[in-house]
Amino acid sequence: MQYDPHAPPKPIEPTGFFTGIQLRPILTGAVIDFIATFALVTLYYVYYVAPAAGAAGAFEEAAAKYWASSDGLVTSLWLGSLGTFIGGFYAAYKAGTLEMKHGALVGLASIILGLFLTPSSSESQTPEWFMALSFAAAIPAGAMGGFFAEMVKGAIGRNGSPPSTFPGR
Repeated sequence: MQYDPHAPPKPIEPTGFFTGIQLRPILTGAVIDFIATFALVTLYYVYYVAPAAGAAGAFEEAAAKYWASSDGLVTSLWLGSLGTFIGGFYAAYKAGTLEMKHGALVGLASIILGLFLTPSSSESQTPEWFMALSFAAAIPAGAMGGFFAEMVKGAIGRNGSPPSTFPGR
């Protein structure tokens, strides 16, 4: 097909928000986010909270008191954001395109999953401001995972193997 300089240019069509989005990596990334967050919180609990709470005597009360404290809330926020980062990284890497958008959509899926799994406000001991803060951190954490996946893909090359460092190759 040759270029015709006298032909009128084709109109530029806007792309939609969901153009190029792949659902399977997002759903898999949300599952990985949930599993990674659960694993990180469990490991933190086993290696940090349980030894300190076990020495205090009343184990369940001490653990509940820790998770309701400001240290426990901040730790929970960081570990949850790290889990969303991991899920966003996976989704973006598997999607292979629009990495940050795929990662951010994993964060959105994390918010939706969190709304379903969070107990009602009368049963929960978690402050509402903390829930709002954790939901606000989910999308940026997933997008950062997508950004990191894009950086990793750029560093190792598009074909999945690291670039050669030998001269003449």
